[in-house]
Amino acid sequence: MRRKLIGGRRLARGMTLIEILIVLAIIGLIAGSVAVVAVPRFKESQINQAKIDARTIHPVAEKYVADHPGECPTVELLRQKRELSATSKITDPWDTPYKITCTEDDIIVSSAGPDKKDNTADDIRIPEAPVGGKQ
Repeated sequence: MRRKLIGGRRLARGMTLIEILIVLAIIGLIAGSVAVVAVPRFKESQINQAKIDARTIHPVAEKYVADHPGECPTVELLRQKRELSATSKITDPWDTPYKITCTEDDIIVSSAGPDKKDNTADDIRIPEAPVGGKQ
């Protein structure tokens, strides 16, 4: 059976390469604008998650030190001794283990932060460092 011709063209017609490229360009613009908004929010959520995890570990570490004077635990030890559950996160969102530091006055749970380097401005510390950086 023959297809009807309208104005010299066939009735059934596919998309041209130009039309496909225009659609792909529009999709690319939409994806780019979403990335501009989503990437900073994702980084912010990683920092917030690290703070939440450290706040969860901190009282467990304090209890361990109270029960075992003179010992400063690691997150691995707390999990091994079942002070932390097996499902508790012991690594930060950047896959670096949380560190527990014991001083005479306090117990500090920290993460190296996004740059994975200790003692930099992006470190996460619970309890938070006093303003001015001195303890």
